[in-house]
Amino acid sequence: MNPTVDLRSDTVTQPTAAMRAAMMAAPLGDDVYGEDPSVNALQDKLADMLGFEAALFVATGTQGNLCAILGHCERGDEYIVGQMAHCYRWEGGGAAVFGSVQPQPLNNLPDGTLALDDIAGAIKPDDTHFAVTRLLALENTWGGHVLPFDYLQQATALARKRGLLRHLDGARLFNAAVAQAARTGSEPRTEARRIAQCLSLIHI
Repeated sequence: MNPTVDLRSDTVTQPTAAMRAAMMAAPLGDDVYGEDPSVNALQDKLADMLGFEAALFVATGTQGNLCAILGHCERGDEYIVGQMAHCYRWEGGGAAVFGSVQPQPLNNLPDGTLALDDIAGAIKPDDTHFAVTRLLALENTWGGHVLPFDYLQQATALARKRGLLRHLDGARLFNAAVAQAARTGSEPRTEARRIAQCLSLIHI
């Protein structure tokens, strides 16, 4: 019999016996003092793989998105995000609750993208009556759709031109990279790095 693959969420994934054994055998240390060799190795590996200066291990994807948004925004700022994005719809309003950061949700198109004109139109004028638009948050993959790489380049170039930082909810970054590599004939790690380099922070 073929085993059933449950794709409802990554949270239903169960570790294999080999994964459990690796966890039990992993060298440990105090992460507060930066002395956990397993955490340090993971952070260094991902930062090097994706071309970032550093990486930070956190316990959950929700925490990763929250850290990224609050790392980019101050109280009273806002972030532009898809109406159906995980960091807006499914994370308890964390950015607003914990950071006083206002979301500016836009409708996702059927492929998960946000229309470039909608992004541009949502950026607030430089006026004290408005929250400061600080960040564009995208998600890849979204609803099983890989964001087209040319769209990702265009959206992040628009954000950069308008002075916005760029965040990617990349919980499925490597799924996107594998699909993108199949189209380009490249390697998944190469594609993951290409995707990541469009952003200023990424959660995976």
